[in-house]
Amino acid sequence: FYDCFYVDSDHIAFIIGDVTGKGIPAALIMATTVSLVRFVGEQLQAPGAMLARINDRVVADIPEKMFVTCMIVVLEPSTGRIRFANAGHNLPYVRGDGGVRTLHARGMPLGLMAGMDYEENEDTIAPGELLMLYSDGIVEARNQRRELFGDRRLSAFIATLPPRQNLPAAVCEEVWGFTGEGLQPEDDITMFVIERDPDDGGQ
Repeated sequence: FYDCFYVDSDHIAFIIGDVTGKGIPAALIMATTVSLVRFVGEQLQAPGAMLARINDRVVADIPEKMFVTCMIVVLEPSTGRIRFANAGHNLPYVRGDGGVRTLHARGMPLGLMAGMDYEENEDTIAPGELLMLYSDGIVEARNQRRELFGDRRLSAFIATLPPRQNLPAAVCEEVWGFTGEGLQPEDDITMFVIERDPDDGGQ
């Protein structure tokens, strides 16, 4: 699942997540989590506090052996400043002139245990840089030899792309080429790419 919305007039929240399992139970948990993100986001701006509140709500209703991974990034468009927290989701990347860096924040997936704390960190998306949030369908795609596409391959690939290129389309094409003809990724592929205009301080 993914979503974005204003938490106030100056900040936008970007959310990406994944629910274990398939079918109706997973769909119900996904719908519940998305609704909670919106509800909690209207009350709290801090992504770490948002995840803690959502986790305590999800724990009460989630079926046994299921959990939810979730990444929340709160962006201030006027400055490029971001605050972020992670509940066991794939680590996002920031690509700029200096290469690719990973945004680290510790936190357990949602729904495993009540009363969890979620680390919250900060960074700044500089003019010309982009932030990429993604689902594990990319890095867990396998080729005919059952090799994983992997985090290192993804990071190295996005580092080579020129500015202004359609990154989601390029990543999908690279994954299709890796898996080979007749093979499809075993999980869904979802991406959020937020790019800061190199010529405009806040767009």
